[in-house]
Amino acid sequence: MTGPPEVTILLLGDAECGKTAFLSRISQGSDKQASKEPIRQLRDGDQPFIFDIKFYNRPYRFEFYDTGSPENWTLLNPHVVVLCYDISSRLSLINVQRVWVKEAKLAFATRTDLPILLLGLKRDLRSETDPNGIIYPQESYRIAQELRCDKYMECSATTGELMGEVFEDICKTAAMTTTAKGGLSEGGCSLM
Repeated sequence: MTGPPEVTILLLGDAECGKTAFLSRISQGSDKQASKEPIRQLRDGDQPFIFDIKFYNRPYRFEFYDTGSPENWTLLNPHVVVLCYDISSRLSLINVQRVWVKEAKLAFATRTDLPILLLGLKRDLRSETDPNGIIYPQESYRIAQELRCDKYMECSATTGELMGEVFEDICKTAAMTTTAKGGLSEGGCSLM
C-alpha cells in the first residue's frame, strides 16, 4: 500500500521576512490559544517541515521548504512556490518583484503548471510610521496580478491573524496540483 501523496511547497523570500515564523506558528497550531504562546522557532536543518493533513477526504503529506538562498532550492521540484515578503518592509516587496519572482521563473522555466502565490507576512506590523509608505493589501494584490501570481494572501504569525486561512489556502492549492485540473487559478490572481 502506498502512502499519501507528497506535495512540495517552496517558500521564497528575503531573510527575516517571516517565513520561518509562519511555519513555526503553523507547527504549534493556528488557533487562538497557540497565538498567545511565544513562537518556538523551527530550525533550518529540520527541513522539510512536514504536515500530514486530510483534504477532500484524502490524506496528503505537505513538505514545506523555507529558504532565502537560491543555492538551497534550485534542485527542488516544487508543486507550489510561495513568494513571501514582510508587509512592514517595502524593500522586501521590491525584492520579490525584482529578485525572487525572476529567480523562480528562471529555475522552473519549463514548468507551465506551477502555481505561484504571493504571501504578505507580519501583517501586525503594517503601520503608518514606515518612511517608505504603507503597503496596503490593494497594492500587494495589484503587484500579484502584475507578477501573474495565482493568489495573494497575508497573515501574522505573531497574532495568529489569518494564519489558519492562509495555511489552508496554500495546502488546498498544493493538493489541487495532484489532480488533473491542477493548482493554477482560473483567470489570474485571486485575493484571500
